[in-house]
Amino acid sequence: MYIGRLGDGSTPVDGIYVMLKEVVDNSIDEFIMGAGKKIEIARDGATVEIRDFGRGIPLGKVVDCVSQINTGGKYNDDVFQFSVGLNGVGTKAVNALSSSFEVKSVRDGRFKHASFERGKLKSEKDGKTDEPNGTWIRFTPDTEIFGKYDWREEFIAHRLRYYAYLNSGLKLGYNGETYQSKNGLKDLLTDEIGDAEPLYEIAHCEGDRFEFAFTHGNSYGESYFSFVNGQYTNDGGTHQSAFREGILKAVNEHFKKSFAGEDVRDGLIAAVAVKLQDPVFESQTKNKLGSADVRTWLVPAVRDKVVRFLHEHPEDAKAILEKVTMNERIRKELSAIKKEARDRAKKVAIRIPKLTDCKYHYDDQTTKRRDETTIFLSEGDSAAGVMVPTRDVYTQAIFSLKGKPLNCHGLKRDAIYKNEELYNIMRALGIEDSLEGLRYNRVVLATDADVDGMHIRNLLLTFFLRYFEDLVLKGHVFILETPLFRVRNKGETRYCYSEAERDAAMAALKGPEVTRFKGLGEISPKEFGQFIGKDIRLVPVDVGSMGEVARSLEFFMGKNTPERRDFIVDNLATDVL
Repeated sequence: MYIGRLGDGSTPVDGIYVMLKEVVDNSIDEFIMGAGKKIEIARDGATVEIRDFGRGIPLGKVVDCVSQINTGGKYNDDVFQFSVGLNGVGTKAVNALSSSFEVKSVRDGRFKHASFERGKLKSEKDGKTDEPNGTWIRFTPDTEIFGKYDWREEFIAHRLRYYAYLNSGLKLGYNGETYQSKNGLKDLLTDEIGDAEPLYEIAHCEGDRFEFAFTHGNSYGESYFSFVNGQYTNDGGTHQSAFREGILKAVNEHFKKSFAGEDVRDGLIAAVAVKLQDPVFESQTKNKLGSADVRTWLVPAVRDKVVRFLHEHPEDAKAILEKVTMNERIRKELSAIKKEARDRAKKVAIRIPKLTDCKYHYDDQTTKRRDETTIFLSEGDSAAGVMVPTRDVYTQAIFSLKGKPLNCHGLKRDAIYKNEELYNIMRALGIEDSLEGLRYNRVVLATDADVDGMHIRNLLLTFFLRYFEDLVLKGHVFILETPLFRVRNKGETRYCYSEAERDAAMAALKGPEVTRFKGLGEISPKEFGQFIGKDIRLVPVDVGSMGEVARSLEFFMGKNTPERRDFIVDNLATDVL
C-alpha cells in the first residue's frame, strides 16, 4: 500500500527505489530546514546506506521513529511546513520491508544505534561519539517479500539528479559520483533537452512557494516535469494544470491576442515545482496532485512572472510569438485533414477496424482495475488470432497491424491523418488531444522476435516518440517478451527466452525436443495464455533524456543509410572458427 508495488527493480517505480526515496526524503527535509548541505549514499550489492548531516533523530525517539506509526516530527507544521511524507510511515515501511535494517542518530556528541530484522528490534546501544550530527540508515530489501531483485544504477542516478535540481546547493554523493545543481529546474531542462536546440533561452522563474522553467522546441505535444515538495508527480495534477493556464494567460495578455491553449503550448517543454502545506494527492504513492486551492494563487503568479519575462526578453518573446503563430496556422490547416480522416473512418466502420477492445479503460477513474488496462499492438492477424482467445476480456485489448507501419521520422503532423493505420492507432489509444484521454495504461508492442518484427517495433516507437513523446516519457509503452524456444520431453515442458535458457533446459531434460518459435502465430492459444497472464514479461521503453530521442531517431530512422551501414560493418559480431 505505501510503496505502490513490489517489482524486481526493472522499473523506476518498483518498491526498492521507493524505499530509498523514503529514507532520502527525510534527509532532504533536514536540508530544507537548513541543517546539513551534504547527503552521502552508498550501495554494496543489495544493501544501501544513507548518511545525512542534519540534526539527527532525537535519541530517545530513534526506535519509535523507525518502527511505530505516526511518530514522526513532521506533524508539527512549524517545523516541517513543506514535507511530502506526512503519512507517518516512511522509514517504518522501509524497516518492515527489509531483512535487515539499522539506524544511528548522532546529536551533540552522543549517539543511539538500533538494529532490526524484518521489522523486529534486535539490539540497541548508545554512548558518546565525536561524529558530526546527523542520521545514518542501512537497509537490505527482503527477498521473502520482493523475490529476486536487482538495483539499476541508472534509476538511482536519475532520482539523485532530480533531488539536486530541486535543492540548489545540496550535494549528494553516491558511490564516487557527485550530484549538485546551481540553477535548479533550468539545469533539469538543459540536461533533458541535451543537444536539441531550444527555440529560445530557457526561462527560469522563482517565487516563495514555486519555481518553474520553460522553453519551446520543435517536438509535438507538451512535456512536463512537475514536483510537489520535492516529490516527482509523474501524472501531473492541479499544479501542472495551473501552470499551463498561467502561461496561456501571460502570452495572450502580453501580445494582446486570444490564442488557443494548444497553440501556445504545442512544443512546450517545462518543469514546475511547488511547496504546499498538507498537499492532497490522488494516490498513496503521490504521483498526481489533487489540491484544488493551488490554482487560486499559482495561476496569477505564473502569469505575472511570464509577462515580466516577455517584457525583459523581447527577442525571446518574438521567438515565442512566431512559434505560437506557426502552431495556430498548422492547426487550422490540419482541421480540414482531420475532418477528412474522421469522415473516412466513419465510412469504413462505426468502430475502429482491427481493434478487439476490452471492458475497462484507463480514462475511467471509477474503474478499480484501470492500472491493469493494456492494449497489445500485434503483428498481423495470425498473432492476433492467438492472443484474442487467451486475453483477459476485461483489461486486455488487441490491435492487429496490417504489414509495416509508415516510417514517420521527419514527417509533419498531417502524416497521422493521411495514414489510415497510424490514425486508427491514435484513435484506439484516445490520445489525439492529450494523454488525459488515454484509454489504456500499458501500450505493449507485441511483434515477432525476427528481423521484420524488430523493424515494425522500431517504426511504432518512431511514431510514438515523434508525435506522442509524453506517452513514452510517462512510462506507458512496453515491449512484450515471448519465448524463443520450447524444450520438452514426455514429462516436462520448459519455455526459454534466450539461447542460454535453452541450453540450460536441454541439459536438464532427458531426451529433449527443441522448437524454435519464429513468430507469435506459431504458438498455440492454449500455450500462449500464460505469456500474457500473471507471468507476463514486459520490458519498459525508457528514455534517458529528451535529447537522446532526437539523436536516436535521426540515426536509426533517418535518411543516413551509408552511416548506418558503416556502423553495422564496424560493429558486426562474427563467429571465428
